[in-house]
Amino acid sequence: MKYVLLIHQGDTPTPYDAEAWERLPDEDKQAIFADYQAINETPGVSPGLQMQPPQAATTIRVRGGRTLATDGPFAETKESLGGWLVYETDDPQAAHALAARIPAARYGGAVEVRPVVERG
Repeated sequence: MKYVLLIHQGDTPTPYDAEAWERLPDEDKQAIFADYQAINETPGVSPGLQMQPPQAATTIRVRGGRTLATDGPFAETKESLGGWLVYETDDPQAAHALAARIPAARYGGAVEVRPVVERG
């Protein structure tokens, strides 16, 4: 089974938020980079992509045949989606354990683990 791990940043300091990132001790920054590298090297993990902050988003809607573009994310939310990855495992608990290793889960964010619908 494949799982998508959706990384919700929350208050997690990231390099995109230079002020918050610089407040982190150097050893924390190094640990975050090392954790993501180890996660991406975990068997069964297909690394996803980190996304820019929600302020860089554009939301598209089609209403009455007209395409509407709005600056920003779909909804204002503290726990915006910051990235994702795919993990293939037969053990849902392994997916949960991998999610717990993602730095955002312990630095103020959350990781949503969602099974992928696989069609034959």
